[in-house]
Amino acid sequence: MQLVYKLGSAFCLLAALGVESCQSKRESVDLLVTNATVYTVDSTFSKAQAFAVRDGRFVAVGTTADLQRRYQAAQTVDAQEQFIYPGFYDAHCHFYRYALGLRSANLVGATSWAETVGRLSQHRQQQPGATWLTGRGWDQNDWPGQRYPTKDTLDKLFPNVPVLIARVDGHAALANQKALDLAGVTATTPISGGVIGRDAQGRLTGLLVDNAVKLVAAKIPEPSPAEADAALLQGQQNCLAVGLTSLADAGLNKPDIDRMAALQQAGKLHLRLYTMLNPTPENKAYYLPKGPYFSDNLTISAFKVYADGALGSRGASLLAPYTDRPAERGFLLQHPEYYRALAKELAATKFQMNTHAIGDSSNRLLLDIYGAALHGQPDRRWRIEHAQVVSRADVPKFGQYHIVPSVQPTHATSDMYWAGERLGAQRLKYAYAYQDLLKQYGQVALGSDFPVEDINPLYGFHAAVARQDAKNFPAGGFQPENALTREQALRGMTTWAAHAAFEDKRKGQIKPGMLADFVILKTDLLTAPNEQLRTAPVQQTWIGGKQVFTAKNQAIKN
Repeated sequence: MQLVYKLGSAFCLLAALGVESCQSKRESVDLLVTNATVYTVDSTFSKAQAFAVRDGRFVAVGTTADLQRRYQAAQTVDAQEQFIYPGFYDAHCHFYRYALGLRSANLVGATSWAETVGRLSQHRQQQPGATWLTGRGWDQNDWPGQRYPTKDTLDKLFPNVPVLIARVDGHAALANQKALDLAGVTATTPISGGVIGRDAQGRLTGLLVDNAVKLVAAKIPEPSPAEADAALLQGQQNCLAVGLTSLADAGLNKPDIDRMAALQQAGKLHLRLYTMLNPTPENKAYYLPKGPYFSDNLTISAFKVYADGALGSRGASLLAPYTDRPAERGFLLQHPEYYRALAKELAATKFQMNTHAIGDSSNRLLLDIYGAALHGQPDRRWRIEHAQVVSRADVPKFGQYHIVPSVQPTHATSDMYWAGERLGAQRLKYAYAYQDLLKQYGQVALGSDFPVEDINPLYGFHAAVARQDAKNFPAGGFQPENALTREQALRGMTTWAAHAAFEDKRKGQIKPGMLADFVILKTDLLTAPNEQLRTAPVQQTWIGGKQVFTAKNQAIKN
């Protein structure tokens, strides 16, 4: 008995030593997340239960039991069977403009001109000392009669303060007389690539379209550095709360990028940014000799170009006249030779050319210009932003010329009520044709175009897969043959968005070596009913293995 006891004690001692030895052999990591359904969005769309993070990157993905055996973590998170996705990536937005616009009146969703003016007046009362009164988001297509407003009411209510309020698409605006006077805009002011609205008597109506908007907007004072920084950080909080970890900001100048880069370097701006430069002489002179810039937080590798305006304001350039305005076809914002020369210039560099093209005429022109400039280069990842109305004959050019379609699914469900009036039934079939475009290039990059649309990427996910609006209208979806599958939509807002920015080697998937950006939801986006997709709340947002948002305590502040 004594021998048995001693042998038993020896075995116990060896066993204890073995456990200690096993524990000492476990690798140290910063974070271990377990007990989850992890959609890795890798090449096989595999699922996992757990992952480990070290130095801001995923180092292992697998089962909970395996990773707990292999790793010892400074921080462990039990996901409690929730669902984890790569950080959401908005492939086309206007973050800088959105953030600064948070100081303006919110006119989105106003159902009449009277409601729009009421909101504007209320905003003025809250900021009585502001030198300008600005707002954004009105849409005459949502009002009775669908007529553009005129400046008369603004002139009466605000005779001494300049007013400029932008349409929801940002391609049209209404100015009062005070603002027009400050900008020197008269009934005889020449304009190319835009419209200065006049009535039947030739008097200014206050309506400005596309390039005409810039004449007045240029007179609005820039915010102070402190105001701009505060606005950017508030905008970031809103983005983190909906699971956005990366943004493609379309149309910036060097000072804008420098400001956001400084906030990133100070550890205040956590969002990762892919920035598209305005093709100004100053931007080209500075950036083209240096070449594209890539870091974990900031990419500068593209120029954003505008070919035409928007369909809602009839600025989109069409091959045939607008169905509801037979005398109009829209217009290009520059002469075709401008785009040819710019494409040739950029083709000789490593920068991308990303062009806003809404109408079928602008899409045809830019696709052909791209094809001629690139001479068959297969991986330049030049992009058409929006690709909204593309003629049947031109759709194959996305595959033929290796052009990335960068689209915004909520545009389809916002425009579906009136797009047919602009285009007619035949052209409408080839509008918002995301599945057709995907089949050509093999990918679509999904964005929102916020603040034109809402910042929530799940609105876009729902619109892409259900082709329905917030009210789940229409039954069966709008042109459902061009809906994306849920797997395609999730890829479009993660790894395909990263691909479109030359960032797919470091983000967009949950796998070893990738940046540890991820979001946690209680909702399974791959199986939940359509009507639950828009309302699925984000529980946590993580960037580089650090929690930057939690639903309980809101965004973490610096």
